[in-house]
Amino acid sequence: MTFPPKMVLFDCDGVLVDSEPVTNQLLQRNLAARGLVMPYDKIITLFVGGTIAGVAQQAAKMGANLEPDWVDVLYAEMFEALAKQVTPIPGVHDMLDRLDAAGIGYAVCSNGPHAKMDITLRRCGLAERLENRIYSREDVPTPKPAPDVYLLAAARADVAPADCVVVEDSPSGAKAGKAADIYTFGFVADTDPARLEPICDALFDDMAKFPALLGIR
Repeated sequence: MTFPPKMVLFDCDGVLVDSEPVTNQLLQRNLAARGLVMPYDKIITLFVGGTIAGVAQQAAKMGANLEPDWVDVLYAEMFEALAKQVTPIPGVHDMLDRLDAAGIGYAVCSNGPHAKMDITLRRCGLAERLENRIYSREDVPTPKPAPDVYLLAAARADVAPADCVVVEDSPSGAKAGKAADIYTFGFVADTDPARLEPICDALFDDMAKFPALLGIR
């Protein structure tokens, strides 16, 4: 990998927008109401970085009594909460300004649906600057940890994966970056570094530090 890269591919939740505490606490309460009581740290370990459909399958196997339309019910609760509470990850706007000044492209690649990103990115003032560069697992055959969404974003920008870097905060997402053969940073401001260190090429915990890691001075 030669630094600086031509493009940065960001995960969304927990990397650009600070949505994980809101959604994970909501999920913990929702599952407890359906008979599956879990500590918060287990919610994070089992579910962060996956899809809500995947959460439904695993929670049902663990004994949760989920209604047939549970995924839609949860998303409705989640969208309402995020529209009121989500904030950008500290330092994200300044960091993206640095990328713009250096002429480095970027996109967001999420396992979440477009409807969710529309709420979180818009509320955090990121939607306009990411217009036409927002990719979801809805756009590809297979969600993370498959590499599909990252490969799609690179292809749409006409940038080779070898000229990109990925930023992820979950093992599932980091595995997707590595499966795409892309240099992968683990963002560990709110993630146990031990979960990402075996997968990622490098770790960092502050968006203010990120431009320097890319070779931007």
